[in-house]
Amino acid sequence: MSGQIQDMLNVEGIQTYYGKSHILQGISLDVKAHECVSILGRNGAGKTTTLKSIMGLVPPKAGSIRFKGQEIGGRKPFEISRQGIGLVPEDRQIFTTLTVTENLRISYQKERAGGGQWSMDRVFETFPGLAERRGNRGYQLSGGEQQMLAVARALMANPDLLLLDEPSEGLAPLIVEIVLEIIESIKREGLTIILVEQNVAATKRVADRYYILQEGCVVYHGSNQEFWSKPELQLKYLGV
Repeated sequence: MSGQIQDMLNVEGIQTYYGKSHILQGISLDVKAHECVSILGRNGAGKTTTLKSIMGLVPPKAGSIRFKGQEIGGRKPFEISRQGIGLVPEDRQIFTTLTVTENLRISYQKERAGGGQWSMDRVFETFPGLAERRGNRGYQLSGGEQQMLAVARALMANPDLLLLDEPSEGLAPLIVEIVLEIIESIKREGLTIILVEQNVAATKRVADRYYILQEGCVVYHGSNQEFWSKPELQLKYLGV
């Protein structure tokens, strides 16, 4: 796979374990600048572990992870974050005893070279529901509001690459639509995105390319058009 700088991310042959359990078995993928790549697969396929490996939360024992041409495998999560990768985790992980404003302020990164333009004012303009609840603590927010806060908090770090892990999980259809509109908006602005999502239909509007994982291996890679023209793929690997 190319290591050229036009590729925002190159993952090559990573092997990741939880204890003695071999979860990722040589996964390789690439993400070009300004595109949205969606990673699909059944539960336990290794989707979340892939994001955690990229973020340094579960470091691979072998393989390479290059971000903008630089090797980041083995670096600490806070170092990877400062280089320009943001994560919206599956379980949101907001600080429930802090207010919305405090959650956002904690993650703000203004100084990083090449950083974007996300500020408190811009977040509240993009997420008006959070603006209304800015003084509320995390535990006082609904599930949808907590998801919005998790996305907004990641954007406050002004990342070049955003990792989204199941952003629609457990949300009402109306809230899912709002989340998708936000993802579409930040993609139009040029932010590079990796989207892990069980709701396959929700990815159709935003994904440029797809990777399907099965038992820790990549079993399919193709464009949005190709993927949606082959319903047998969805049935075989995703059961939908």
